[in-house]
Amino acid sequence: MRPRARTDRLFSHLPILETDRLILRPVCPEDADDFFAFASDPLVTRYITWTTHRSREETSQFIVRQFLDRYARNEPAPWGIEHKGDRKLIGTCGFSYHAPEHARAEIVYTLARPYWGRGYMPEAVRAAIAFGFQTMGLNRIEAGCLVENVASARVMAKVGLRFEAVLREYLLIKGVYYDIKQHALLRRDWPGETEG
Repeated sequence: MRPRARTDRLFSHLPILETDRLILRPVCPEDADDFFAFASDPLVTRYITWTTHRSREETSQFIVRQFLDRYARNEPAPWGIEHKGDRKLIGTCGFSYHAPEHARAEIVYTLARPYWGRGYMPEAVRAAIAFGFQTMGLNRIEAGCLVENVASARVMAKVGLRFEAVLREYLLIKGVYYDIKQHALLRRDWPGETEG
């Protein structure tokens, strides 16, 4: 059995991760304009738990509540995804739930529509998965998506998350119960485990 990683300051000091085209970094108040650009898009928010943002002020409050306050309390909250070439925030990716006693965490992600279909999301998710196994000492990384969200399920398959089950009426989102496709990846099945 592997020793558990220290997580007492993990989320309050979330490190910067870098991929070929992206920088995963903590979300900050200065990201409000970029964040609002995708959070106000009903096609982006169609399959996620939070509602479409109606104003930049709503986005600013959301950043404080869902990111800054959670970082400060050392609670799981995703990174912002910065596009290296465009130098702007184009989405979020990271952990929304962490059970250190079970070495398990859940990964979530969101991406601005102009960047769909170009491989950015799998690139970001792979970086978060590597962080989860290597730094957090996880044994299991989970992710779920609405059954209707075919694109999200495709991302999960691309990064090695295996489909496990359909959880019936698992989430109440915007007043409607939705079935969720549950996916997961175990450390022993992660290609990076055999590489390093």
